[in-house]
Amino acid sequence: MQEIKLKKGKEFPLKRFHPWVFSGALKTQTKGLEEGIKVRIVDFKGDFLGIAHYQDGSIALRVISWEDRAIDVDFWIEKLSQARAVRATFFIPKAGETNCYRLVHAEGDGLPGLIIDIYHKTAVIQAHSIGMHQDQALIAAALQEVFGQELNCIYSKSQSTLPERYGVGVTDEHLLGEPVSDTVLEGGYPFKVNWETGQKTGFFLDQRVNRALLEQYSAGKTVLNTFAYSGGFSVYALGGGAKEVVSVDISQTAVDLIEENVALGFPNAKNHTALKADVMQFLREEERVFDIVVVDPPAFAKNVRKRHNAVMGYKRLNMMAIQRVKPGGLLFTYSCSQVVDDKLFYDTIVSAAIEAGRPARVLHKLSQGPDHPVSIYHKEGHYLKGLVLRLDA
Repeated sequence: MQEIKLKKGKEFPLKRFHPWVFSGALKTQTKGLEEGIKVRIVDFKGDFLGIAHYQDGSIALRVISWEDRAIDVDFWIEKLSQARAVRATFFIPKAGETNCYRLVHAEGDGLPGLIIDIYHKTAVIQAHSIGMHQDQALIAAALQEVFGQELNCIYSKSQSTLPERYGVGVTDEHLLGEPVSDTVLEGGYPFKVNWETGQKTGFFLDQRVNRALLEQYSAGKTVLNTFAYSGGFSVYALGGGAKEVVSVDISQTAVDLIEENVALGFPNAKNHTALKADVMQFLREEERVFDIVVVDPPAFAKNVRKRHNAVMGYKRLNMMAIQRVKPGGLLFTYSCSQVVDDKLFYDTIVSAAIEAGRPARVLHKLSQGPDHPVSIYHKEGHYLKGLVLRLDA
């Protein structure tokens, strides 16, 4: 394994178990070094710090082991077994209830650049670093060892999440078998998941807990679900006894999927409508008000340079959404932009409420589900923020 030495003083973040090393911290020249290889990191004195994947870019090293050891199939079996054991402490799939969850959440499970989602008997691997993609054969072998007959399909979906210079040569593919079914259960509700062409790995697993919370508030209510995608919030609202649910998304593919998922769980439902529309335009033109409005947009900012424009977008969106909430009603609002932190998101929603001229109080502060853990040493892993507001007048 090639050794990379850090400049004096640059070892302290690693000694505090932060898994990233930025390019400016490297003393060793990396020109010509093959991307994706595993390297030993040492401090300026030559003392071992960790094993990492190397990649040309601002984040040059991502630590995958704090021990000086071989990164072989046994390593991956150990890491995946640990990740599964963590989920078993708070989530045990129950027959007829839930059979989909996140098994590996990158830095939150000590594996920067790796996402693995379980959809019943299918595992979807998504690599966000070149090193993780190059290790996917070992990862797939370890998955088969850990899950055995519980898994009959492994799908690699990384082409869109890898650096463009590398991703152009990557093909999404089945590493094991073919899916027997594309329908999963969450909270007792069936959902169709398109892991091949859908967003992320096919389903927004991080909102499970928040969908269940909406279910608790929905009895007898009218609910507007914006940026509805696969209709997760809509299905839970219907399951909670909502009087009427309206789902809005700009994509016809999403609208078709929403209708399909609603039909799976509620084949005779007459109280659901799916609309293809731009959400901002819909909120601007819609005159009705609802008991509950859900705002769960895609990330408005992928990097710090776009943060200001994102905040302005969140403010306008939420100001209009607040205007569509009845007095005494609720707004469920979210941001999945990692560069918009909790305080900035909170302050943005305050500004939206002020501009809308509505008194509001916070009932819940929300986050990603526990199968999307955040390392206490890597706060960047916390990305999903949410608030439930009651609009009193």
